[in-house]
Amino acid sequence: MISNNFFRVIGELFSEFLFAPYDAIRSIDGWWASNFFNAILFIITSGLFIYWLGQLQKFRKAKTE
Repeated sequence: MISNNFFRVIGELFSEFLFAPYDAIRSIDGWWASNFFNAILFIITSGLFIYWLGQLQKFRKAKTE
Protein backbone atom coordinates (compact mmCIF):
# COMPACT_ATOMS: atom_id res chain seq x y z
CA MET A 1 0.00 0.00 0.00
CA ILE A 2 2.76 2.43 0.89
CA SER A 3 4.74 1.63 -2.26
CA ASN A 4 1.65 2.16 -4.38
CA ASN A 5 1.13 5.62 -2.90
CA PHE A 6 4.83 6.39 -3.30
CA PHE A 7 4.73 5.70 -7.03
CA ARG A 8 1.50 7.68 -7.40
CA VAL A 9 3.17 10.67 -5.76
CA ILE A 10 6.18 10.37 -8.08
CA GLY A 11 3.88 10.12 -11.10
CA GLU A 12 1.87 13.15 -10.01
CA LEU A 13 5.04 15.13 -9.31
CA PHE A 14 6.28 14.57 -12.85
CA SER A 15 2.97 14.97 -14.65
CA GLU A 16 1.69 18.01 -12.73
CA PHE A 17 4.82 19.99 -11.86
CA LEU A 18 8.02 18.97 -13.62
CA PHE A 19 6.48 18.59 -17.10
CA ALA A 20 4.47 21.82 -16.87
CA PRO A 21 7.04 23.86 -18.87
CA TYR A 22 6.88 21.29 -21.68
CA ASP A 23 3.10 21.57 -21.74
CA ALA A 24 3.42 25.35 -21.99
CA ILE A 25 5.85 25.05 -24.91
CA ARG A 26 3.61 22.52 -26.63
CA SER A 27 0.58 24.77 -26.32
CA ILE A 28 2.21 27.70 -28.20
CA ASP A 29 -0.11 28.55 -31.08
CA GLY A 30 1.16 30.05 -34.27
CA TRP A 31 4.12 29.52 -36.49
CA TRP A 32 5.81 32.82 -35.63
CA ALA A 33 5.65 32.30 -31.87
CA SER A 34 7.07 28.79 -32.13
CA ASN A 35 9.89 29.88 -34.40
CA PHE A 36 10.70 32.88 -32.20
CA PHE A 37 11.00 30.58 -29.19
CA ASN A 38 13.26 28.21 -31.14
CA ALA A 39 15.39 31.12 -32.38
CA ILE A 40 15.93 32.33 -28.80
CA LEU A 41 17.02 28.85 -27.74
CA PHE A 42 19.34 28.62 -30.76
CA ILE A 43 20.96 31.98 -29.97
CA ILE A 44 21.53 31.02 -26.32
CA THR A 45 22.99 27.65 -27.30
CA SER A 46 25.24 29.17 -29.97
CA GLY A 47 26.54 31.76 -27.53
CA LEU A 48 27.36 29.12 -24.96
CA PHE A 49 29.06 26.96 -27.58
CA ILE A 50 31.22 29.87 -28.77
CA TYR A 51 32.14 30.67 -25.15
CA TRP A 52 33.09 27.03 -24.55
CA LEU A 53 35.28 26.94 -27.66
CA GLY A 54 37.01 30.15 -26.52
CA GLN A 55 37.75 28.60 -23.15
CA LEU A 56 39.15 25.49 -24.83
CA GLN A 57 41.40 27.67 -26.98
CA LYS A 58 42.58 29.62 -23.93
CA PHE A 59 43.54 26.43 -22.08
CA ARG A 60 45.17 24.99 -25.18
CA LYS A 61 47.40 28.08 -25.52
CA ALA A 62 48.33 27.88 -21.83
CA LYS A 63 49.11 24.15 -22.27
CA THR A 64 46.98 23.15 -19.31
CA GLU A 65 44.21 20.62 -19.11
